[in-house]
Amino acid sequence: MAKMTDKKPAKAKPKVKAKKASTKAKLAAASKTAAAVALPVAARQPGVERRRNHPTRAKDGQMQILMTQAVPHVGQAGELVKVRPGYARNYLLPQGLATFATPHNLRIVEKHRERVRQLEQARRADLVNLAQVIANKPITIEANANAEGHLYGSVNADQIAAALKSDNFDLTAENVKIEGPLKELGLYTIKLHLGQDVDTEVKLWVVPTHTDEAAV
Repeated sequence: MAKMTDKKPAKAKPKVKAKKASTKAKLAAASKTAAAVALPVAARQPGVERRRNHPTRAKDGQMQILMTQAVPHVGQAGELVKVRPGYARNYLLPQGLATFATPHNLRIVEKHRERVRQLEQARRADLVNLAQVIANKPITIEANANAEGHLYGSVNADQIAAALKSDNFDLTAENVKIEGPLKELGLYTIKLHLGQDVDTEVKLWVVPTHTDEAAV
């Protein structure tokens, strides 16, 4: 009969407890998770925003451009207008009729406008002075007339302008405002438009032509 031996049961190996994660590791993992969750869907892109707000970019189907020459039904030189992008890029810009409304170009136009305003003010001051001189200096035109003072011909705007030029007033028939030709001898008050909003009047004497027969 086999001899039985008493064997002590083997001791079970103690379970190794998992080390608890350190507080520092936990905080690091939490920070990564929070950063991933907080990441915006579309990050801010300054370059894209600048392009969207660029003055040459079409907005609402229209492009704002600066006119360099007058174009009928579009605008005058120096005006800011809105047109279709295709019309601007295919016609106005290539033909030199307009340019992009960039801040630099707008500054140039504003300086030009200020210069024009200064010139217009100086021009108006000269016209006001001229109006005063003309109003104080009558002119005379000789014309053939009968004994009753009726002219055989007439005195028109061209003749009045020529008389003014002979007195060193550089005016044209367009400056002379009369309703019709003058057909009698006498004293007339002739209205003149000198330019801008400056008007004046000149005294005109229409006198009979002096002839040798009349002198005798």
